[in-house]
Amino acid sequence: MDLPFTAPDSATQARIIGGLLLLIWVLEIVDQVLLRHRLNRLGILPRTQVGLRGILFAPLMHGTWNHLIANTIPLAVMAWFTLLRGVPEFAIVTAIIWVVSGAGVWLFAPTNTLHIGASGIIFGYFGFLLSRSYFEQDFFSAAISVTIGLLYGPIIWWILPSQRRGISWQAHLFGFIGGILAARYLSELIRLFNFEV
Repeated sequence: MDLPFTAPDSATQARIIGGLLLLIWVLEIVDQVLLRHRLNRLGILPRTQVGLRGILFAPLMHGTWNHLIANTIPLAVMAWFTLLRGVPEFAIVTAIIWVVSGAGVWLFAPTNTLHIGASGIIFGYFGFLLSRSYFEQDFFSAAISVTIGLLYGPIIWWILPSQRRGISWQAHLFGFIGGILAARYLSELIRLFNFEV
């Protein structure tokens, strides 16, 4: 890819990542303390009309404090690595992952299940950061891929079908696929929308 490297300043990075984390934490506090988990109904209910709204809202909802805490650090780390190449790239990658992960869950997850949590986004960033060096073939992307592989490589097994209750492996799998698709088509989308990078 011949796009220039334009990392946002650290204040911008902190505002974007901090804002995302603040949003999911505030929503969880409100949901658990005031609403008795009623916001979780905004999750993805596969193949139902009402469940479509979960494609938008599910990554912002979490079932328990442990669920939210387990997602917070990987989300912050992988979002930061994704943000290193600029805000437009981060926005496009996040949007692709968000939609592909949610749509995959809605289409293929078992009926009568509820899917919430940011893990689809995390696995999407993981897939994007691992595969980007294949499509871009530059040193910076390769260094990030190696770093992410060393930090989080073992989570790759969580994209495989699992019988563990409460684990949406479908969100993991389709998030990962969304990340690969984002890596493949990112440069074309940036040019299509004439983003300045």
